[in-house]
Amino acid sequence: MTTPSALDRPTGVPLARRVTARLVLLPALALSFLPPRHIRAVLEWMRRGARPATPAQAAAAREALCAVSLRCAGPRGCLPRSLGAVLLCRTHGTWPTWCAGVRKVPPFSAHAWIEAGGRPVGEGVPDDYFARLVTVAPARRAGT
Repeated sequence: MTTPSALDRPTGVPLARRVTARLVLLPALALSFLPPRHIRAVLEWMRRGARPATPAQAAAAREALCAVSLRCAGPRGCLPRSLGAVLLCRTHGTWPTWCAGVRKVPPFSAHAWIEAGGRPVGEGVPDDYFARLVTVAPARRAGT
């Protein structure tokens, strides 16, 4: 027997942001099928020239992906959700830190998420809940 559950889909996401989120969803899903080293290489190339995303910008991107995709809003949608969120931020010239890793407490499982300001965005867990194995942070700009 399964436990009934309902997905919490954000409302109030502006139409323009929902349209852009739908456009980045397909590339995000395609990226999610690549091996981690290829995902990292693609993301490192894409982050060039982007400013670091603020927590509000990262949260808005994550929220938009959850609003347009049941897969991203679901409990097993962490990889396409996080990839879509960084791609959506990139369309606005910003870049949150993309992370992949594991939970530090049982049951241990893989997870992907985004961070801004050094904190997980929209995860509802303490900052040290996950162990980062792969990260793609905003690129440092010359002179900073």
